[in-house]
Amino acid sequence: MDFQQMVQVATSFTDYYYQTFPNNRAALAALYRPQSMLTYEGEQFQGEKIMEKLNSLNLGQFKHQIGTKDVQPSPQQGGILVFVSGVILIEGQEHPLKFSQIFQLLPDAGNYYIFNDLFRLSFM
Repeated sequence: MDFQQMVQVATSFTDYYYQTFPNNRAALAALYRPQSMLTYEGEQFQGEKIMEKLNSLNLGQFKHQIGTKDVQPSPQQGGILVFVSGVILIEGQEHPLKFSQIFQLLPDAGNYYIFNDLFRLSFM
């Protein structure tokens, strides 16, 4: 896969992920596998525990606004590394929350799944 194709995969993935997260979080379960790992604010979760954590987040009405997205090839099994930074806009909140998130996407039967997911809010 050439770089432009990786960028297209990463863009399609991030568009889907961040549009789905606020309104239909349960649909994100299809993006994770039993071996997938999430580190959320320093806490680690694996497999089905990932969705338990994501479903426990109570942000009210919100949306992600992506500022930057960087893409690199991953040496593992034709994977793709995606680094995203942006803000979370929460209804009724004056100040958005800055965040950074890294995904390692691995191929699986013609699609990609999240093998690693690292998320941090930025308070600096």
